[in-house]
Amino acid sequence: MKFRKKPVVIEATQWFKMGDHPAVYEGGLSGCYFVETLEGEHRVRPGDWIITGVKGEHYPCKPDIFTMTYEPVE
Repeated sequence: MKFRKKPVVIEATQWFKMGDHPAVYEGGLSGCYFVETLEGEHRVRPGDWIITGVKGEHYPCKPDIFTMTYEPVE
């Protein structure tokens, strides 16, 4: 069976450093950054996109996947 993702407008911010998105925090090791998702803690690296989901949740997305999946909305 094949499925198509429903068209949903999302908010996203490309993250490069602390302060770019309020959901990103520094972990126990200096230089390691994370965001809490519905599935638990996920590591964030510079250039990742932080997506706000339909229920207000946050999760990171690698730049290449983001570009293949999303396009700007006017």
